[in-house]
Amino acid sequence: MDILIPEEIESAAIEKLAGKFEIVREPELWKIRAQLAQRLGRARTVIVRNQTQLTSDLLAAAPDLMAIGHLGVGLDNIDLKFATERGIVVIAPLKANATSVAELTFGLMLALARKIPLADRSTKAGGWDRNVCTGIELDRKTILICGFGRIGRMVASRARAFGMRIYVSDPFIDADETHVGEVGATLSDNLEDALAVADFVTVHLPLTTETKQMFNAKFFTAMKQGSFFINTSRGGVMDEMALVLALENHLGGAALDVREAEPPSEKSPFASMDNVILTPHIGAFTNEAQARTMESVCADLERVLTGEAAVHFVNIPRPTAAK
Repeated sequence: MDILIPEEIESAAIEKLAGKFEIVREPELWKIRAQLAQRLGRARTVIVRNQTQLTSDLLAAAPDLMAIGHLGVGLDNIDLKFATERGIVVIAPLKANATSVAELTFGLMLALARKIPLADRSTKAGGWDRNVCTGIELDRKTILICGFGRIGRMVASRARAFGMRIYVSDPFIDADETHVGEVGATLSDNLEDALAVADFVTVHLPLTTETKQMFNAKFFTAMKQGSFFINTSRGGVMDEMALVLALENHLGGAALDVREAEPPSEKSPFASMDNVILTPHIGAFTNEAQARTMESVCADLERVLTGEAAVHFVNIPRPTAAK
């Protein structure tokens, strides 16, 4: 087959490719590892989001695989090093989702600040208790942005428009980073000091060995009384049970678009907390972001399948012989 799609993925861009290439779609295949390995063994390219775990053993079982089209920014479900060694092109239009994720982050922050989900549930149940729904303004509040890449910078520009004080924590940038000054932010070299003053902490980091459960009990304990935690990056960067305890004690609330396991295998304590907003990893799920991402990935897969170089590659532009 030319293109394997082992998740629930549909788009007009894929339909265009269907007239030129053999496409096999099995939306539940990502759950069945043995069958996934078998199908990959006959595939020239594959399109995935974040559910399909393309580990080294699966990639090793795919001798004809030329390219992986990834719909999203985080690449933690792909063994990128092994794919590169095997000469497999990894395609990911990293800019396509940034606006959507940044806007969701701000939407969640506003929902926490003004208790919008609580007000909605109460009113629909026949209530009219405005005192219970009393929130706070964002104006002159402090936001700490952990990770200052494309999405973090977009969140910062929106925070500035709302009159917020902006702190940035990112070990990969320095104080003279142009974007920090452009949004009037302060680069924090002491995370605990920044946590102590931040009203909102929002995470925009990839999941790596260094960031895995970086947001743990020590981190949450250092956060300001009544402050809010927002994660639209990867669930693996936080310790969920440590966050539960912090919410039961001193945090004002949390908004989580991502979880340690997706979908969660069982009901968690978050589900019964009125100060927690849960969404099913929808950061990139806008019509605009989906269209941009799918069009870019499909165009690059067609390029690779017809012998041309990919444009939105994150490792190599063309497939090569395995090292």
